[in-house]
Amino acid sequence: MNTTTTEALSDAALADSLEGEFVSRYADVNGTRLHYVEGGIGRPLLLLGGWPQTWWQWHKVMPALAERYRVIAVDLRGMGGSGKPSDGYDKKTMAGDILELVEQLGLESVSIAGHDIGAMVAYSYAANYPEATDKISLLDVPHPDGGWSDFGLLPEPDQHADSVIESGARSYLWWFAFNQVAELPELLLEGRIRLLVDWLFGRQAADPGSIDEFSRCVYAEAYSTPDAIRAGNAWYRTFNQDILDERAYGKVAAPILALGGDRSNYEYLRNLMPAKGSDVRVVEVAECGHYIPEEQPQAVVDALVGFLG
Repeated sequence: MNTTTTEALSDAALADSLEGEFVSRYADVNGTRLHYVEGGIGRPLLLLGGWPQTWWQWHKVMPALAERYRVIAVDLRGMGGSGKPSDGYDKKTMAGDILELVEQLGLESVSIAGHDIGAMVAYSYAANYPEATDKISLLDVPHPDGGWSDFGLLPEPDQHADSVIESGARSYLWWFAFNQVAELPELLLEGRIRLLVDWLFGRQAADPGSIDEFSRCVYAEAYSTPDAIRAGNAWYRTFNQDILDERAYGKVAAPILALGGDRSNYEYLRNLMPAKGSDVRVVEVAECGHYIPEEQPQAVVDALVGFLG
């Protein structure tokens, strides 16, 4: 039986549990409220996470990165301790959230590492605010583009309908469609989100045990309410707008590092990303599925330090 208390899962308690000095804070930006956890000194590095996770997905890499950088792990609009407004979930608006946070923190330019939805926001930030961008790193996911309009409702013969990780195989992204449906996911998943959390980690991580029981409790708690489920799904419901926005972007000027799991999206990123920027590096992370910061934290630290300097 799970005995993890709600108090132990609070952002303040989670921040305090990290090695080093980290503090949980909030900022009112762009018509909503963002929660973030900050620690370390040096050049600023923002960490943006994805679905169905929170800033906690960076907990294995934050202490090491904070030895070199001012680390700021942000809950995106709709995530964890951040606000869950009715709209604004397109990645361009969410990038505006991050810009206002950067400005409130008194920073002129930052580097950003984003995973999953956070990678989309990082790319949009660099495309829209080049003067406020040093470097960006995209972990296992690019920004939505026109190719996403070709995703099929039915799995193709070489796709795995249950998304079991297998080298060279492509996952069938059924949740992209499920998350488009209004109201029904909230009804089905309220009080049951742990089932989905375990399903995703069990099938998209090379080693599902790399995401431990406590972390799964953190994520299940974060998405336990209908409002939280709606807000997380809203990131997916704006993909058509994200695709339109991306068509107007030129090549990103800031240096880009893309990290892809060898059992997830490395080959996809290797083929796609060189056309997206003027200085792009794509690196394969060995023995890794989709959840790179938790599956291979040392590889992430080494790659980011080598890239950022």
